[in-house]
Amino acid sequence: MKIASWNVNSVKVRLPHLLDYLKSAQPDVLCLQEIKCLADDFPRLEVAALGYRVEALGQRAYNGVALISKEPARDIVLGLPGDDGDDHARYIEATFGPDGAAARVASLYLPNGNPSNDAAKFGYKLAWMDRLIEHAQGLLRREVPFVLAGDYNICPTDDDVYDPVGFRDDALCRIESRSRFRALLYQGLTDGYRVFHREPHKYTYWDYQAGRWSRDEGLRIDHLLLSPHAADRIVGCDIDKSPRGKERASDHTPIWCELAV
Repeated sequence: MKIASWNVNSVKVRLPHLLDYLKSAQPDVLCLQEIKCLADDFPRLEVAALGYRVEALGQRAYNGVALISKEPARDIVLGLPGDDGDDHARYIEATFGPDGAAARVASLYLPNGNPSNDAAKFGYKLAWMDRLIEHAQGLLRREVPFVLAGDYNICPTDDDVYDPVGFRDDALCRIESRSRFRALLYQGLTDGYRVFHREPHKYTYWDYQAGRWSRDEGLRIDHLLLSPHAADRIVGCDIDKSPRGKERASDHTPIWCELAV
């Protein structure tokens, strides 16, 4: 089962790139973030023409997450539990795969939290992460394989940011953010990329400004965190940089993993 994650930064703007990626990479499940449209406005017909189905949680012009899959999604969860007042479209989760080899897959778009001296914005990020930690604990108690995939807006270590000093006070690198990311890992989750790649300064995001892409000045903020049962099945994980080099590209690029079935 090939599971990929990609912050497309507007599915309508990036639709040609999305269709190209589905054709070339052939993921079984693709987790999208920042679709920036209502669920009813998602370009489903174009995706369906390639044999894929869509489940989406969207909102107009901002945020929005989706699961694109070859097989139907089951037991769909819309929204991260724990705060009924949170109306941001940032989390969708479902089960995929045949009985006996199924996995829960979530597409998440974690709040950015900047500027980190804004108590409301940074506080929302940290509170959202606390809810994610609690939800992961519940999934772990069920002892089912799962993958929490998406744009975490966190560089786990200084090896994951091109300028650690310059980003020291950024919400993506603040110790409060990193400690919560580590709390997810300390529960028993596995950073899929680091299973196969120990080298530093490999990125999934490059800002549009100041030639960051051409100078490879990026951030690793898109992650695939696997439960122990899923980590036991992982056979590969990598970053696909090719979509980022295209005209009118998203500022993120896909990351994928493959699970044995």
